[in-house]
Amino acid sequence: MFAEHVRDFAATAVIFGFFASSWFGWAQEAPPGRWRGLLAAGSVTGLLTAIAGALLTWRLWHNDTAFDEATSRAFGVVVAIEFGAATLGAVLLALRGRRDLISMWVAFVVGVHLFPVATLIGYPMIHLVAALITVVSVAAIPVARARELSVSAVVGAPTGLVLLTAALFSVVSAAILGF
Repeated sequence: MFAEHVRDFAATAVIFGFFASSWFGWAQEAPPGRWRGLLAAGSVTGLLTAIAGALLTWRLWHNDTAFDEATSRAFGVVVAIEFGAATLGAVLLALRGRRDLISMWVAFVVGVHLFPVATLIGYPMIHLVAALITVVSVAAIPVARARELSVSAVVGAPTGLVLLTAALFSVVSAAILGF
C-alpha cells in the first residue's frame, strides 16, 4: 500500500485533497438537503489536506521521487489522454442533452486513468482508489435512479470520500515517514 518515496506521499495528498474537495463540490449541484453540511465539510477537509500535503511536499522536496524524465513523460501522456477522454465524453453528453451524466463519465475516466498512474509512480494504494472510483462511476446511474437522487450527488460524494481518505492516508504517511 505504500509508495517507495515519501515525497510522493505528500504530493499525492496535495492532488487527492484538492480533487476530493472538487468532487464534494460537484456533489453539491443537487444533493438531498441533509447532505449539504457533510459535503461542505468534505470540501473544506479536502482543501486543508491539500495544503498540509503541499507544505510537506515543500519540506520533503530534497527527497527522492518516482518521477524521472521517462516517468514524467509517461505521466503526462496518461493525464493528457484522461483530459481528452473526459472532455470528449462531456462534450458528446452535453450535445446529446445528457449533462446529468457528465459527472459519472468524468469519474469513470478518472478511475480508469489512476490504474496506470499507480503503476508509474509505484504507489499500490492508488490501485485501490482507481478501483473504488471506477465502481462508484459504474454504479452511479442505477443507484441514482433507484433512490431518486441526482447522478452528480451519487457519484460526487463517494468519489470525494475515496479521494479524501487516500489524501489523509498519504499526508499522515508523509508526516510519519518524512521526519
